[in-house]
Amino acid sequence: MLLRTKRLTLRPVTPDDHATLLAHWTSPQVRAFLFDGEVLSPEAVTQVIEETPHLWLVHDGEAVAGTVALRPLEDLGLEVVYSLEPGAWGRGYATEAARAVVEHALTTLGLPEVLAEVDEGNLASIRVVERLGMRPFERVEGLLGPMVRFRTLPINEERA
Repeated sequence: MLLRTKRLTLRPVTPDDHATLLAHWTSPQVRAFLFDGEVLSPEAVTQVIEETPHLWLVHDGEAVAGTVALRPLEDLGLEVVYSLEPGAWGRGYATEAARAVVEHALTTLGLPEVLAEVDEGNLASIRVVERLGMRPFERVEGLLGPMVRFRTLPINEERA
């Protein structure tokens, strides 16, 4: 499903986007807090495409600005994840794209909540999920250090 925001178009990823995703996700700046810093192989990118039915390319009208997705977080539910090209940082795109996907998940998909898991040191992403109205509920150890898990508030508590 194509999603639109005021400034962005989120287009579902297809296998034809493989080269774009490989270049994006193997960029050192992009993968610093993504895939536990691992450099994805072409085969791994194919696997992510095949195993992530809710995966979008984020377009800002000029170029691909990044990605946003819903994927399972262990057996807890679906989490929103995103990545941006360094040239798109600082423009509010992560919040705008993630908000569109969270709203899609809660309304169209009917999920009771959406989760996020953020490296404790990734302060920019922590600010993004907080702007989405998510609240921390757990701290866990990740492969590269502590992770903070967030969740949306129940509909009766907040959803403005």
